[in-house]
Amino acid sequence: MPSKFINHFAGKIVRKDLTKRIKEGANVPVYVLEYLLGMYCSSQDEKIIEQGVQNVKDILSRNYVRPDESQKIISKLREIGSYTVIDKLTVKLNYRTDTYEAEFSNLGLDGVPISNTYPSKYERLLAGGIWCIVQMEYFYDEGDKNRVPFIINKLTPVQMPSIDMDEFKRAREEFTTDEWIDIVLRSTGMEPNKLNEREKWLHLIRLVPLVENNYNFCELGPRGTGKSHIYKEISPNSKLATVVCPPETNIEFGEISLYI
Repeated sequence: MPSKFINHFAGKIVRKDLTKRIKEGANVPVYVLEYLLGMYCSSQDEKIIEQGVQNVKDILSRNYVRPDESQKIISKLREIGSYTVIDKLTVKLNYRTDTYEAEFSNLGLDGVPISNTYPSKYERLLAGGIWCIVQMEYFYDEGDKNRVPFIINKLTPVQMPSIDMDEFKRAREEFTTDEWIDIVLRSTGMEPNKLNEREKWLHLIRLVPLVENNYNFCELGPRGTGKSHIYKEISPNSKLATVVCPPETNIEFGEISLYI
């Protein structure tokens, strides 16, 4: 099966154990880690995989912006003149100046000018934002103090900026239903070989709100049973809201999670 996966999904297959190894030391979304691992570790050669894991660790340690270290990174950018960061970018059109401007989630910057090329090429920048590796420069113009000193030289998405569904549909035809169920479950971080048939379907039902419009789904259970894991980790397009229930509702566990 692994070789079959790689043949039909080259560059899109990652080992979940590698994700776990890196996730423990990096507070970045799983889909970002898996995109990087897919780039550097899409192989069955252990040496290539280990080198790829080290590359991903190096990239994250050098470039990932922790929110509590944003000012330190900005200071480095000012002192050095250039710096590369990994952050979530959202782009908006400033209709007063007819220019696009970027907002950095962790770095805390907004109003940073960005080339028209990027929102045209990666439309998800305009629809919720995407995680990117961004090469930046700092230039303070004494003659124009109103000018934003931050410059975006190059932007490279580190999550899929778009998905070719036809490609996935063609590849799906090469797998049986049972094989495909196992692929989907592994993609969510579950090991299907340790689940019986009923347990597999219980895990799959959690995915329905991600693919079906106007589907209401409520799951009650203790903390730590995986109710919110899927919605927080598998997609940047889902939002998790926790509602604390008043005592008179008699809901034993005190809260309900809503998936939007």
